[in-house]
Amino acid sequence: MWQLLNQPYPCEDPVRRRWAKAFWIGFFVGLFLLIFQPFGLNSWVTPYKTVKILGFGLISFLVTAGLSLLLPVFLPKLFTNERWTVGREILWITAHITLIGLVNYFYINALIANPIYAIELFGMIVVTFVIGIFPSAGSVLVNYILKLKKYQQAAREIPVREHHAEIPGAESVQPVLITLTAENEKDIVSFPPADLLYIESSDNYSTVVYLKNNQPVKTLLRSSLSRLETQLTGNAFLVRCHRSYIINLEKVEKVTGNAQGYKLHLHDGDFQIPVARKYNDTLVAQLKSMA
Repeated sequence: MWQLLNQPYPCEDPVRRRWAKAFWIGFFVGLFLLIFQPFGLNSWVTPYKTVKILGFGLISFLVTAGLSLLLPVFLPKLFTNERWTVGREILWITAHITLIGLVNYFYINALIANPIYAIELFGMIVVTFVIGIFPSAGSVLVNYILKLKKYQQAAREIPVREHHAEIPGAESVQPVLITLTAENEKDIVSFPPADLLYIESSDNYSTVVYLKNNQPVKTLLRSSLSRLETQLTGNAFLVRCHRSYIINLEKVEKVTGNAQGYKLHLHDGDFQIPVARKYNDTLVAQLKSMA
């Protein structure tokens, strides 16, 4: 079980998907309470009862949307695929549920005129937790299994070029070099296009990883990834595969998949580069055309 909780799980959802998740969570909570009216709601006599019960769903939607949209903005390094796991996703949902229970506690106390009948805080959180945790945890596990099977199966069907060791002195023609320049216009790095492995973005810097004497070398440049990308024009096999990575498709030796998506393996598996979902179709098509 612990091993399952440590498995990678997709984290970097588009904004519209976060809104959709919040909507369905709120919809489920509101509809569940309206239909079954558990925990004494069926005996609750109050004007506009249906609207008030649906208010619990609206609160669930607003809390979920607020957490999902704001926290990744303020804590971007925490909400990345590199750190996100099945266990963290379940804990994240548990945090949503706990906060929803807390806000719903104040909501129902505002509705009930006589505070003697107000539901205790702990009980409100437990009620919300019981309603939401099982379908939430179940959906995480089901989604993990479905995505894992999808990307593992698809990765096995993606062909890659065979790579052969270069024979020293086999090429007498001096290749045209790529020159990448930092923002200060002074720090530069030059190498043949075929020697580039990948470029990784990190805040205001980019790490350029290329081969020198068939060994990986890393050079740090103060430059955005988008700025360096404009300096790679004319090399169709050097492509963006993620918001933080540019990769040399000619160096891809194997493609694997997990619940987060595809992983591109370079240099005998020393480097594994993620592929963002938005690049899946174009990147797979390019790999197939190159095989």
